[in-house]
Amino acid sequence: MSLSDDQVRRLARLARIAILPEEAAPVLDQLNRVLSLIEEMRRVDTAGIDPMAHPLDATQRLRPDEVTEPDRRELYQSVAPAVEGGLYLVPKVLE
Repeated sequence: MSLSDDQVRRLARLARIAILPEEAAPVLDQLNRVLSLIEEMRRVDTAGIDPMAHPLDATQRLRPDEVTEPDRRELYQSVAPAVEGGLYLVPKVLE
């Protein structure tokens, strides 16, 4: 599939991209090269190949999920201007 000059100008207008007349030919050439690459990639036989989430067969190093900091909620809330039921109360800013 290749694009015509009119199609490139229409795409540019739809994308709200200003293309000067002297820029139209290089843009047309670049878009046609991209489309030919896509066609080439579509011709590759991928039957029987499982999709990959990542090109490397790597796993994340995970740390144990354990509490390492002491609970300081009471200390932090003791200096708050207003607390109720363990929640910080803030002034209403929207009506």
